[in-house]
Amino acid sequence: MLLKKLGDNNAQLQLNKVTNLKIAVKKLDGILIKPNETFSFCKLVGLPTKKKGYLDGMELSFGEARAGTGGGICQISNLIHWLVMHSPLTVTERYHHSFDPFPDDGRVLPFGSGATVFYNYRDYQFTNNTAHTFQINLWFTEKCLEGELRINEELDYAYHVIEKDHQFLKIAHQFYRKNEIWREKFLKFEGGKVVETELLTKNFARVTYQPDRWVEG
Repeated sequence: MLLKKLGDNNAQLQLNKVTNLKIAVKKLDGILIKPNETFSFCKLVGLPTKKKGYLDGMELSFGEARAGTGGGICQISNLIHWLVMHSPLTVTERYHHSFDPFPDDGRVLPFGSGATVFYNYRDYQFTNNTAHTFQINLWFTEKCLEGELRINEELDYAYHVIEKDHQFLKIAHQFYRKNEIWREKFLKFEGGKVVETELLTKNFARVTYQPDRWVEG
């Protein structure tokens, strides 16, 4: 979703984010990742500046949500990472936010499955260690940023990415959120037979709001 409710009084930052996304997407849409090549979000997008047309959007930095030039373009790296997790590409650099600042509103991906970027400090990279060529395609609909990952030859396997053990915890007057992100590799032409199960990441992050339900830790 392009526009989400994230706290109060940030409607303009949300609108600015859409402008930022459209600028950054032009640097990434249609990019090819050939065998042995590495994709670098920061290298391709570059430093977001006002001179390039970027506006103040919301960014999560140093433990708080605040306005920053180019804020919001992490939505692109989140989407690309979700696509890459469903492929045989190898993630070589990825970070996720150390805290959760807002309650879920229209969230479609599991908590902690994104990839934050901050130019020259935190990049999102993956390497193509396969014999295939991949292509990233990104586009906008009325309400959403959409994307797909293409490959030059159909594979006989695919992946499911699932969330497990999601829970809010309260520990010493502070709220936390945890979950696990797992991936199953299955054979497409053998009835979906699962041939590999892999734990991709365990998340544990501070929450800066009061969730509806929690467990005392």
